Amino acid sequence: MSTNSQDQEIDLGQIFKSIKGFFESISDRFFEFILFLKKNSIVIIILLILGFALGYFLDQKNKAYEHEIIVSPNFGSADYLYAKINLLNSKKREKDTIFLHSIGIKDVKHFSKIEIEPIVDVYKFIDNKKENFDLIKLMSENGDIEKIIKNDITSKNYPFHSINLKTSDTINYKSTIVPILKFLNDSPYFDALRKQSFQNINEKMAANDSLISQINVLLNTFSSTSSNNQKSDKLVYYNENSQLNDIIKTKENLIVEQGINKINLINSDKIIKEISSVLNIKNFEGTNNKMKYIVPFILLLAFVLMFEIRKFYRKQMAKRS
Repeated sequence: MSTNSQDQEIDLGQIFKSIKGFFESISDRFFEFILFLKKNSIVIIILLILGFALGYFLDQKNKAYEHEIIVSPNFGSADYLYAKINLLNSKKREKDTIFLHSIGIKDVKHFSKIEIEPIVDVYKFIDNKKENFDLIKLMSENGDIEKIIKNDITSKNYPFHSINLKTSDTINYKSTIVPILKFLNDSPYFDALRKQSFQNINEKMAANDSLISQINVLLNTFSSTSSNNQKSDKLVYYNENSQLNDIIKTKENLIVEQGINKINLINSDKIIKEISSVLNIKNFEGTNNKMKYIVPFILLLAFVLMFEIRKFYRKQMAKRS
C-alpha cells in the first residue's frame, strides 16, 4: 500500500508538472506573438489598410441585388408560368442576349438569375374550396403532411408564387420588371380564357343584381303589407321557418357571391397577375459586401504563415549546419 501511495504521488506530480508546462508554453507563445506584432507593426498596419481598400473596391465592383415579384397565376396557368420562368433562366444561362432584348429586357449584363417558388399557404389553398380540403385530408392520411404541402404538384396550385430575380446592380421597374410581366402574359390561349372569364363574371353579376332587385321588391311588398296589417285573399302567407327565411338566405348568398365576383374581376384582369414587387434588396449572404473585412484577414494570415514558414526553415537549416 505504501508503494501504491508513492506511485500515485509521482503520477500526480507529473500531471501537475505537465499542466504547468502547458500553461508556460502558452504564455511563451503569447509573448512571442506580442513581440511579433511589435516588431512588424508597420507592415501589419499597411497590410490592413491595403486589404480594406482592396476589399472595399471588390465590394463596390461585385454587387449583388435581389428582387421579388409576387404573382398569382389565373385560369389554371401555373404550369405555364413555371415553364416561362424556366425558359427565361435557360436563355440567361445560354447568354442569349438577342432573345432577352427581344422581349424588352434592357439590363441584360446585370441580369444573373431568375427563379420561381410557391408561397406555401395551406389556408388559402383550402379557403372556400371543399374539394381542396378533402384532397389534403385524404393525402395526409397516407403520408407526411409536410411533404405533401411542399410537393411540386400540390405547390403549383397555391394562389401566390414568388419570382426571385438576382442582378449584379440595381434595376429599374419599367425597364426590367414590366418586360418580364409582359412576356409572362403573352399567351393567345390564356388570353382568350381571360376574356371569356371576364364576360362570364359580368353576366353572372348582372343576373345576380336582377335577382337581388326582385327579392328586394318582394321583401318590401311583404314589409309594407305586414305594417299596414291589411288582409287580402291574394296575400301570400309566409311561415317564418320556411319561405321567408329561404328568400332572405338567398339574398345573403347572392350578396356574398357578388362580393367574390367583384374581387375576381380585379384579380383576373391578367393571366399572370402581379400582386407586389420589391426591388433592389442588397444581398449580404455569403461573402457579399464583406470583402472589406475578409481581404485584410487573408493578407494578415498569409503574412503570419510566411513568417512561421520562414522561422521553421531557419530552424531546420540550423540543425543541418
